[in-house]
Amino acid sequence: MLTGLFEGAREDAARRERTLPLHDVEKRARAARPVRDGLRALAPRDTIHVIAEIKRKSPSKGELAPISDPVSLALDYEAGGASVISVLTEGRAFGGSLEDLAAVSEAVQIPVLRKDFLETEYQVIEARAHGADLILLIMAGLSDERALRLMGVAKDWGMQALVEAHTPGEVDRAIGIGADIVGVNARDLVTFELDPTLFGAMVPRFPEGVLRVAESAVAVSQDVTRYREQGAHAVLVGEALVTGANPRQRVEEFVAA
Repeated sequence: MLTGLFEGAREDAARRERTLPLHDVEKRARAARPVRDGLRALAPRDTIHVIAEIKRKSPSKGELAPISDPVSLALDYEAGGASVISVLTEGRAFGGSLEDLAAVSEAVQIPVLRKDFLETEYQVIEARAHGADLILLIMAGLSDERALRLMGVAKDWGMQALVEAHTPGEVDRAIGIGADIVGVNARDLVTFELDPTLFGAMVPRFPEGVLRVAESAVAVSQDVTRYREQGAHAVLVGEALVTGANPRQRVEEFVAA
């Protein structure tokens, strides 16, 4: 599944690059609004940060929500106290788009994360061209050399990388390449099964100074409280927000948990 997601994202990016070459994307990236500081937005504080995700569907759950107006949803997230908005831009399995990213980035005042299966410099730069302040890098699909290169490209353009891991080895690799923000995804991207205990087991591997993000397995406020007690600086939440009746209120509850 993960291999297919990366292959599809790579094919889609190559098609876009044939239409809009790298030098044109770089021009758009230079003309994009100034980067917002993702590290500052997620800095440790007394309450937990929420990275609120715009997510229409997933390979494991299928259709989640139609989200005809991602801007309205993003504004609800922001009003509820979200620190960062995550926008899934992968179209085949998740129903996202770069157009969603650009529209949300222009509408909100907080940093925006491009969440996709990124493995080329073109994809990183087009993220900035569409208003991203952070990008997601998934260690399960990248070599250390490739992840380090993409993280460097992101920083060259003023962005930060949220580097995602699922195993002890991937956490060590993420820290080894100098990631400032590391996420532990409770969902195995190979089997798509959830392990709510995974984040807590990984925390001892984190050195001081690395921001810790707990991803997935958040359904209710108690889940956020558990992650906070285990040492999370932030939680990344999608499904529980897009399937709820009042996303603004749910974000408020999670921030206060």
